[in-house]
Amino acid sequence: MFLRRKKKLRVDLGELEDERESLSSFLRSTLKVDITADGNNLLIDAEELSSQELKRLVNKFVYRRNLNNKYWVALKGGGVKINKFEGVEKTEKRKKEATPPSTIKHGW
Repeated sequence: MFLRRKKKLRVDLGELEDERESLSSFLRSTLKVDITADGNNLLIDAEELSSQELKRLVNKFVYRRNLNNKYWVALKGGGVKINKFEGVEKTEKRKKEATPPSTIKHGW
C-alpha cells in the first residue's frame, strides 16, 4: 500500500504579517482543509486545489479587507505571494481643521 503525500501550497504573506490569523481562518472556512503557519508563510494541505484557485481566494480576501490599494497578489514558484505596491507608505489620517461657526448677526 502506497501512502500518498498531500500537496502543500504556500502563501507568502510578505509585509501583511498582521493579517495571518484572519487569512488562515478565511481559507480554512472556504476550503475546508488543514492550514499551518510557518513563520511568514501559510502552508495549505490540498490535493485538488490549484495554485490559480488559491491566488483567486487570496485576492478575494485582500479585496474584502480593503487592502487592494496597498497590496497585490501574484503566483510565484507554485505558490502565492502577497506583494506591497512600491511607493505606498503608511499615511496618517490628518484631521481637517473645522471652520468655526459664523458669528455674524443677521438683521432680518
